[in-house]
Parts: sequence; structure tokens; C-alpha cells
Amino acid sequence: QLQASGGGSVQPGGSLRLSCEFSGFTLDYYAIGWFRQAPGKEREGISCISAVDGTTTYVDSVQGRFTMSRENGKNTVYLHMKSLKPEDTAVYYCASLGYGNNCPVDEMDHWGEGTLVTVSS
Repeated sequence: QLQASGGGSVQPGGSLRLSCEFSGFTLDYYAIGWFRQAPGKEREGISCISAVDGTTTYVDSVQGRFTMSRENGKNTVYLHMKSLKPEDTAVYYCASLGYGNNCPVDEMDHWGEGTLVTVSS
């Protein structure tokens, strides 16, 4: 199971940290990713920690602004978001994929409930 939290409303240029608490699996065997879905748009993957080698990848639109991290000893991953833009407004989700090297949105095994991020002045 996964549960995303930490969403809220911020002004452009602001920061937020999202949390994804998970249970029933470990990152040794599961890839975990962050996704978002803006109104009227398809869900897109934005970051992923690989189960194969532990590397973290980002979509170009958030590269350099968002950082995904994990907390050792806790079943939690984070998405640190800075320099937020109005186009970052979306419902953010975390999801897992067993033995995944990456996080294709159509192949993820389990999804958590999303958390809404609104970036507006």
C-alpha cells in the first residue's frame, strides 16, 4: 500500500515536500515513482527510483527543481519540489512496480491516493 501526502497551495517560486509512505514491500525489490495528473491531461511520470540499481531519474520538466529522496529505515520516499510553477498544479501520486528498472505509468502495480498541489498567485 502507498499513501501520498503533503500537498497544498503555494505561490509561484515556492516549495513543497511530498511524502509517500508505503508498506508491504521494500525498495530493494520495487521501483517507486512519483506521477502527476493535471486537469484535463493524462497522468505522467515525473521521477523514479529504480529497483535494479537505485538510481533516480526525472522527467525534463522537473529536472533541477524536484528531488526524490528516501529515508533509510523508514518506508517513506519524498519529493522535494522547489521553484514551483503554475504548470506544476496537479494531483500527485506515488506508485510501485515490482523489480522495475523504471516506472512506466501504464505498468505500475500499485497506486496510492493522490495529493493535490496548487501553484497560484
